[in-house]
Amino acid sequence: MKNFSKSQALQKRAFNVTPLGVNSNFRYWGEGVTPYVQKGKDGYLWDVDGNKYIDYRMAFGPIILGHAVDEVDAKVAEEIRKGVLFAMTGELEIEVEEMMIEMVPGLEMVRLACSGTEATMHAIRVARAYTGREMILKFEGNYHGFHDNTLWSTYAPVEAYGNPRSPIPVPASSGIPRPLGSLIITLPFNDREAFERMMFSYGHLLAAVITEPCQGNCGAILPEPGFLDLIQQKCAEYGTLFILDEVKTGFRIANGGAQEYYNLKPDLMTYAKALGNGYPAAAFGGKKEVMSIIGRGVAQGGTYTNNKPGVAGAWATLKMLKEKPILKTIEGRGKRLMAGLSQILSDEGLVHCMNGYPAMFTYALGVEKVTSQRSWNESDKDLYLKIIAELIDRGVMPDNDAREPWFLCYAHSDKDIDDTLTAFRESVKACKK
Repeated sequence: MKNFSKSQALQKRAFNVTPLGVNSNFRYWGEGVTPYVQKGKDGYLWDVDGNKYIDYRMAFGPIILGHAVDEVDAKVAEEIRKGVLFAMTGELEIEVEEMMIEMVPGLEMVRLACSGTEATMHAIRVARAYTGREMILKFEGNYHGFHDNTLWSTYAPVEAYGNPRSPIPVPASSGIPRPLGSLIITLPFNDREAFERMMFSYGHLLAAVITEPCQGNCGAILPEPGFLDLIQQKCAEYGTLFILDEVKTGFRIANGGAQEYYNLKPDLMTYAKALGNGYPAAAFGGKKEVMSIIGRGVAQGGTYTNNKPGVAGAWATLKMLKEKPILKTIEGRGKRLMAGLSQILSDEGLVHCMNGYPAMFTYALGVEKVTSQRSWNESDKDLYLKIIAELIDRGVMPDNDAREPWFLCYAHSDKDIDDTLTAFRESVKACKK
C-alpha cells in the first residue's frame, strides 16, 4: 500500500480554509483518501508523498500534449515578461482566433473566455439574443459548466427524471433558482423519437439545443449514428440555434474537433480544456451572422478573457497541433489501450462495453451497451471504483469517478500503455478475488 500521510496532513490543513479541503467538488474523493499533488511532467504526476502515477485524469482533460511541455511553457514565459493583462487587445489574441478559424470547419468568428462555464454561458446568451427566445433544450447527463442555466439533470439519480416521454428537469445543486426550470427542457441522450416529438411541440420556442458530442461527464457515451445530424436538421427547421459544446472534444478528438469528426456545422460552439494544454484558455464562436450581434446590444466580456498565460498557452498548443501528428499518435495509443482493457475484461468474464474516443474513453461494467444516462445507470459502478482503487495503488491514476473518462496525452508512451495494461489485469484479478 502507498503512503498517503502527507496528503492526509494537507487535507486536514485545507479543511480549515476551504470547503471539503479542495477548490472544486470534483477534486474531493473523501476524507483521508483525497490525493494532493506535488508536480506533473509529461504523462506522469507525483503526489505530495512522492508516489508516481501514470496520469489518465489529465486535469479533467486539458492536458493534450503532456504536463510541463517546454515549448508551451517557453512561449508563456516569453509573453508574460511583457505584461500579464491589459485593458487592450493584442496581436497574439488575434493570431489564436485566426488559428482556431483555420482549424475548425464552420467557425467564422470567435470570442475568448477563461473557462468552459463562461463559454457556454455566453453562447446561450447570444443564442437567446439572436432568436428572441428564452427556452433551452439539453440532454440528461450532459454537463455544460457550473452556471445556473444548464446545471439541470446532470448528476441526479435517474429515478428523479420521470418518464422519458416527459422528463422532469432536476437542478443539480441547491441555490439554483427554481423558476429557471421553466426555461429548460431535458431529454435522454440518443432518444430520437423523444427529441423529434419535443421539437414538434416546443421547437418554435427554443433559443437553442445545446449538447456535447459525447457525454463527457457521463461515461463517455457516444451519439448514435445520425443523432447529431438530426439535432442539426431539426434546429434549422425550427429556427433554433444548434450549440455544440466542444469543451472536452475540441482539439482532442480531431484538430477540428467533433465538427470535423462528424461533419457538422453548428451555429455556435464552445471550447476550453485542450485549447491551452492546461493554461486558462477558453472560447466560444460560430457563424459570423450570429456572432456579429455581440456588442450591438448584446453584452459579453471579462477582465481576464485575454489573460496572457492563457492566450500564449493556446497559441503554442494550437501551433504544435498544426505542425505535429499529435492527435494521430494519441489515437493510435488510445486504440491499443482500449482494445487491451476490453480484452482483459473479456478474459476475466466481465460483461462490459467500451465508450468514447481513443483520446477520451471509459468502459461500463455489467452492461453490453449504454446510450444515455438512464441506461448507464444500470452499470456496475461499485466494481468500476474497486478496480480504479487497485489501479491507483499500482501507480496508474484514472479518475475516481465512474462518470469521468480516461484522457490520453501526446506524452504517454507505448511503455505507459504496456504498464497500464499489466496493472489493469492485476487490478481486475484482485477485485475478482
